[in-house]
Amino acid sequence: MQIWKQLILSLVILLVGLGVWVRFAPSAGPLLVSAGVPGGMVALVAPATTGQDKGQGRSGPSGTQRAAAGNQTPLVVTEAAGTALVNDRLNAIGNGEAILSVSVTPLSTGNLTEVLVKSGDRIEKGQVIAKLDSDEQVLAVAQAKVLLDAARDKVERNRRLGNAVSIATLREAEFAEQAAELALKTAELDLARRAITSPSKGVVGIITVNPGDYVTTSTPIAVVDDRSQILVDFWVPERFANNMKVGQEVSAVAVAQVTRQLTGAIHAIDNRIDQASRTLRVRARLDNPDDSLRAGMSFSVTVRFPGDSYPTVNPLAVQWSADGSYVWRVVDSKAERVPVTIIQRNSDKVLVDAKLAKGDMVATEGVQRLRDGGEVKVANVPARSTKDGDEQKMSSAQPAVTATEVAR
Repeated sequence: MQIWKQLILSLVILLVGLGVWVRFAPSAGPLLVSAGVPGGMVALVAPATTGQDKGQGRSGPSGTQRAAAGNQTPLVVTEAAGTALVNDRLNAIGNGEAILSVSVTPLSTGNLTEVLVKSGDRIEKGQVIAKLDSDEQVLAVAQAKVLLDAARDKVERNRRLGNAVSIATLREAEFAEQAAELALKTAELDLARRAITSPSKGVVGIITVNPGDYVTTSTPIAVVDDRSQILVDFWVPERFANNMKVGQEVSAVAVAQVTRQLTGAIHAIDNRIDQASRTLRVRARLDNPDDSLRAGMSFSVTVRFPGDSYPTVNPLAVQWSADGSYVWRVVDSKAERVPVTIIQRNSDKVLVDAKLAKGDMVATEGVQRLRDGGEVKVANVPARSTKDGDEQKMSSAQPAVTATEVAR
């Protein structure tokens, strides 16, 4: 290619590059004019500007306006921090049992001759509830009495004879008398055991035997429940184990009687944690003066503790960074960054472990531009007229300014 063609091509490329530069770089036009390029030629390539934009560059506000916008005080919405208790109560489901429940069984074997109680009867301790056939035992008692009388007569005769009998013979007669007394007591005991008695007071359950049945020492005749008090067994998580004390007050509600509130106390605490469920067995005692509660009923048991108090904030207030979670506290129109540790999340509040007091104002909206120690402006709701023409002002603790309105 000839040299003049190369020069023309280079000049065209240079002119195109300058045109693109002037077209898209707002500061290129004034620079070329100051370098001696005619302004008319620059105007042919540079974009048109309005009168409003003159002196401001191609677009946007001036540098002074941009600086003013950058220094504008952030606008935030605040909400007062509150407090809440956690671990202040324990709810559990327990099973009720009578304070004393006895399954009555015979002490001897034999056939039942009669049953003296029925289901639902209230009986006292030692009361006879059934009897076994006792003809053989009655005869044994009578025979033992005869043998005892004979032994006593022999002892009396030997004593009246005095020196006519030897001491050995007298002692032998006395031993025979003692043996006869023991035989009589044994026969009377066997006869007494033919009557089946209750070892405790209470209410008789369903009788499962009938007269004529042959029963053994393992045959249950009836179950007697002392329902003057009800014991409720329930299980608590192991983290509450050290908070449970014997005598501590509890409240309970029977599932079958939800409108009735019961009060009682912890009666006993197990000595070990169940390894399978990681729970501790606790037994509560409830008074039952009107006998409205039954063994086997289920109860909802509540145990109250002093609990742990934590500050609460709006979920929108919690922010995150590489150092963890934090909130912005507003004090004297200045933002203060407060690190927090989340304890519990609820739908409307978050419990945190932080150096916050009840009533501290925490920023919930407009937090993107905040910096530690920086000035802030709290959004207040402007006065609005009511139907009667009166003006009402809402408290800044309950602002009605939304995030969209703050952004505007």
